[in-house]
Amino acid sequence: MLKPILGHALILSLLAATQAFAADAAAKPDLAKAKQTVETVCVACHGADGNSTIPQNPKLAGQHKEYLYKQLRNFKSWDGKPAERANPVMGGMAAPLEDADMQALAQYFSSQKLTLGEAKDRKSVEAGQKIWRGGIAAKGVPACAGCHGPTGAGLPAQYPALHGQHAEYTEAQLKAFRAGERANDPNKMMRTIALKLTDPEIKAVSDYISGLR
Repeated sequence: MLKPILGHALILSLLAATQAFAADAAAKPDLAKAKQTVETVCVACHGADGNSTIPQNPKLAGQHKEYLYKQLRNFKSWDGKPAERANPVMGGMAAPLEDADMQALAQYFSSQKLTLGEAKDRKSVEAGQKIWRGGIAAKGVPACAGCHGPTGAGLPAQYPALHGQHAEYTEAQLKAFRAGERANDPNKMMRTIALKLTDPEIKAVSDYISGLR
């Protein structure tokens, strides 16, 4: 009776090991596949290392992986429901991606080194700095640094890093929030804030953000 029992125990042990290996493999993002996707698909708009050279397209390098993952999920329609973040281009890019692909891409881009920039409009730097550091009390606009940090590094899983981002992209997103065209911000936080900002204020703070480090 001993041999059958040992044999059964060995089989159970092997099955458990196989399941554990499979679970571990599933938990680890396929970064090699992500790199291939980046170099064949994402590169045109965001660069091979996530440092887009096109001002209208965001830099993704060094961004928090949780935030990148959320945005990719939001671009895609799930279970027949409309995408939370409507964007014709990114909607098409995200459509064929599975959840595991999104996690891998998010980790890949977050591991890249961000190329920082500089504010371009010296005349508006002071105005942008005031909004970033202290908000606009008269309008009830909170300081951007309160959520995104003094240097714009953000907080993982909650608030994205903004430092070094193209001013043109940040400006476009703030205006999209203001118009309600972008509506995937939790509790309408950014939409509420952007509604209180004028075009010059948005432009000033966006330019200031691009030079943060």
